[in-house]
Formats: sequence, structure tokens, C-alpha cells
Amino acid sequence: MPIPTYQEAMLPLLKFAGDQQEHSLSDATKAVSDAFRLTESERNELLQSGRKPIIADRVGWARTYLGQAGLLQSTRRGFFRISDRGLSLLSTNPISIDDRYLRRYPEFVEFLSRKTRKRKTDELPTTANETNIENENTPEEALESSFQVIRNRLASEVLEQVKSCSPNFFERLVVDLLVAMGYGGMREAAGQAVGQSGDGGIDGIIKEDQLGLDVIYLQAKRWEGNVSRPEIQKFAGALQGKRAKKGVFITTSDFTKEAREFAAGIDNKLILIDGLELAEYMIDFNVGTSTVNTYEIKRIDSDYFIEE
Repeated sequence: MPIPTYQEAMLPLLKFAGDQQEHSLSDATKAVSDAFRLTESERNELLQSGRKPIIADRVGWARTYLGQAGLLQSTRRGFFRISDRGLSLLSTNPISIDDRYLRRYPEFVEFLSRKTRKRKTDELPTTANETNIENENTPEEALESSFQVIRNRLASEVLEQVKSCSPNFFERLVVDLLVAMGYGGMREAAGQAVGQSGDGGIDGIIKEDQLGLDVIYLQAKRWEGNVSRPEIQKFAGALQGKRAKKGVFITTSDFTKEAREFAAGIDNKLILIDGLELAEYMIDFNVGTSTVNTYEIKRIDSDYFIEE
């Protein structure tokens, strides 16, 4: 079944703590996962950042919100147990617990008020509603989702700019990107290498490393339609003619399925980079883009609070 939202995890988590024993978050995560009969794949599915399982993040926030409402209480680092208020709530056999339900507790309302006062509403899209009322995402998920929305929009804008630039500028852009990625050594040497051969479907050559122990042959084209297999075959043939082992074909459009299958099936190492991938690389390596704001996400340094 689908991974439960952090709000859906609240009642199973409180019931799990209803034995009045001390529990860890990892034990709670397993118990909630068992309650929802999650598969191994669902239990291991990660956030977009790849740093944490989704279910662990959601159970963690369920614990935080229940704690802010006074239903759970922290006992020591990483552990918690149910409070008298939590036991009292369980005795009423609630059908569900969510953010709206928790607003009956003044401590939780104050918690939301503190979060709202600190929020700058003009800095993030409305999808990153920190109060999460009527929002199924945890704050981390909302932030990552907003980040991805901004990144996708930027990638589209970057690609539009690339498509509108001249062929010569596009050639320089490709050189700048490859140098930023660590290829070609110095910018001047890399720039001299690209665009000089112009034969047999090869637009240029760039060093793989600063010493030039190997070279990479390039094909960089601003296309509107998808690049088909014959174009890739032509480039692969040119590589064989040069006895080259590595090639990169970059386009502002996309590749057909047949083109990708052909590139994957030949002996030469042939990398295909489509327009969106090109834009993503430009964002990652700050080519034609720059950082506007940086938000630091911090967590408790548990080691600091250990008393000898």
C-alpha cells in the first residue's frame, strides 16, 4: 500500500506508544511500517535528497507534532514515551489524528504560530506551507518539492536561452561546461581544441584530463527535432575512423529510442546528452547560472549533548 503521510502515521504511532514503554524512533518507524504493511521497497524508498527513508522522515515528524501537542514526551536522546494526555486521548478511541485535530491543544497552536511568524511568505512557493495544514508532506518533503519546482523552471529557462544563442556561442558554451566538469585542462587549451576538425561528423576534440592522456570527440548540435539513429551512426563511424574510444553527442533537443539503443550497444563509449540534461549540467556546474540564495538545513549535534 502507499507510504502513509506523516498525519496518517500519527494515530498508529500513538497506539504503538500506548504500552507506556520507552521507544526509539527506529522502533517506531518499524512499527508504523508494519501497521501499514509496507513492502521492503516502500520501507527503503528515499527522499529526493537520497539521504533518508521517506517513512522514517514521516514518522519522525509525526512524533514531533504529537510531542508539540503534549501527547508524547521525550525521555532521553532519541527516545520517547506516551504522556498522560496521550493515554487520555487513546482512551477515547479516536478514528484518526491529524494537524487539525491537534489544534485543540494550546501548545500545538503556539508551536504553529511560532513557525508562521518566522516564515517569509515571499521566499518560497505556496506549496512549501510550513504549517502543513491540509498538506500531506513533511517540511523536508515540502522544501525538496519546492526546490525541485524552482530547479525545473530554471532548467526550462536555461534551455530556452541555449536554443536562442548562435552556433558559435553554443560551441563556447559546450567548452565552458566540459571545463567546469573537469575536462580539457585550462579553458584556453580546451577552446583551441574544439571546432577545428569539423570532419566526418566530428565538431571538436577536448582533452579528457589536464595532461591529455586521452581525448574525447564531440558533436554539438542545436536541433529542434529529435536526433535519430542515422546521425548517431554517422558520429560513431567518425569515431572509428579516428580510432577514438570516447565520444559525446550533445543536442538541444532529444534522441529517439533507436538512437539511444544504438549508442548503448556499440563498443565505443558514446554519451548522449539531450537538452534537458544539458540544462541540468549547466545548473549543477554554474555555467550560465548563479546562486541567488542558500538555505542551510541543520540538525541537532547529538555528540555535543553527551555528558561525560
